[in-house]
Amino acid sequence: MKKASPFEIVAARCWNLLNEGKPFTPIFVIGVFLLYRIGEWSDMGFWSAAGLGLLITLPIFVIYYCFDFPLMLRNYLWLPLIAALLVWDHGSLSLYLLALGLFFFFTVYFWGTFYYHLRIGTSWWNFTRFWKLVLKNSDSTSGNAQEQMPKFLLLLLIWNHFYHVFYSTGTFEAFNAAQLLTPVIFAVCLWLYSYVLHANLFDWKPAENSPLTDKSGWPKSAVNEKVIVIVIDGMRKERFEEANAPFLKKLRAEGTEYAQMETVYPARTVVCFSSMFTGTYPREHGIRSNMVWKLGIKVESIFDSLRKVGKTGRLLGIAHLIDSMGNDVESVTAVMHNDVADRNIIERAKRIMEEQNPDLLVAQLIGVDQTGHSRGVLYDEYVQKIEEADRLIEEFVGWLENRGMMNNTTLLVCADHGQADGIGGHGHLDEGERFVPFFMHGPFIQQGLRIEEKHSLISIAPTLAYLLGAPVPSSSRGTVLSEAMKTK
Repeated sequence: MKKASPFEIVAARCWNLLNEGKPFTPIFVIGVFLLYRIGEWSDMGFWSAAGLGLLITLPIFVIYYCFDFPLMLRNYLWLPLIAALLVWDHGSLSLYLLALGLFFFFTVYFWGTFYYHLRIGTSWWNFTRFWKLVLKNSDSTSGNAQEQMPKFLLLLLIWNHFYHVFYSTGTFEAFNAAQLLTPVIFAVCLWLYSYVLHANLFDWKPAENSPLTDKSGWPKSAVNEKVIVIVIDGMRKERFEEANAPFLKKLRAEGTEYAQMETVYPARTVVCFSSMFTGTYPREHGIRSNMVWKLGIKVESIFDSLRKVGKTGRLLGIAHLIDSMGNDVESVTAVMHNDVADRNIIERAKRIMEEQNPDLLVAQLIGVDQTGHSRGVLYDEYVQKIEEADRLIEEFVGWLENRGMMNNTTLLVCADHGQADGIGGHGHLDEGERFVPFFMHGPFIQQGLRIEEKHSLISIAPTLAYLLGAPVPSSSRGTVLSEAMKTK
């Protein structure tokens, strides 16, 4: 199986500029405005008027970049748009129709059909389902139509209005104080409106534990020789329960299950992996979305902890994870048909165990997540991918057992986040995202135990350190999952 090439790594970062909602909005608005007026580019008056209009609109861009409008908050985005229509003339209807057309072309055809066909082999007819998924989607990406539409329509309306004002007057000096005061008041009111909404209604983020991990009772030596962590990316908890996954459910029944295992916010893959393997929250490790502006986590990871005691760990995953975890990632290409993606990852995991024999292996299976994103989570294809993952994990564990690699090994199986309705959305913790499947199995793990108390995925890093006899990562705030461990 091929590694992610340097081109793919750069391309993945560029794609995140269009995929993540925050950078997409300004890029899309500027692109639509310039495309709409492409015939005026040779007129120098166009550039000065467009630049001045953009300057007036800039505070709105900043507000919409700083404030997400998750889940039901996106319904409140239409009120500022209605207010703007009452304050300023609506301008060019054709501009807004172009924006809507380009948005749905980008999300439904370019992304949902063309991109997924080239990358994972989705059908050329995927747009026939994908348009419905985009309209229902609630995540923090550009595919969240109900959040993106009122944002870009408002920005285009204000920018286009002041473009006309400056184009007709020709200078900023001709712009009187009353005309300048109106957009200033509007921006202040929009900021206050956004702040009040978030302060009073944005109340579903998981609570964050403030103390560092308690190191009392830390074992003097490793509990296990090895730990294998298999992360089934994007596996929704209730869909896992519906799937015919006998091996995984047998492992769960014979081990310890954490029934209320909670992911972090925002529930984006790179964010979740960073929290899982540092033991702390995005505010501390610095990774706040899949769009990583400054490469690398800002705190120690479990891989750093293992190096301190002469042990090794590898994270087998897609190129996105390199942005946070760097050289600890064994990258795999994400450009392959989704029907063979997880098979290839399992084969690569076997080779890593044969050639490197790390003390800790983390393997990210991507087929379930990619199916959810391209085909939706409430369809049969999604459950079928979970069942496929079950068979592949059974094969991998059997392969390890035949080589004696499971004799003193803990196996941890979980998801990094769930997936909501729509395009398998995740980020804002909509229904189906927050709680994930999580269970441990091994010779030192309690059998048939189900823990109902709520826990967080940040507990993975300190638990791995405990099992492998390594120091806990310095910024870890998770609790060791000691209930799952047998007492000697």
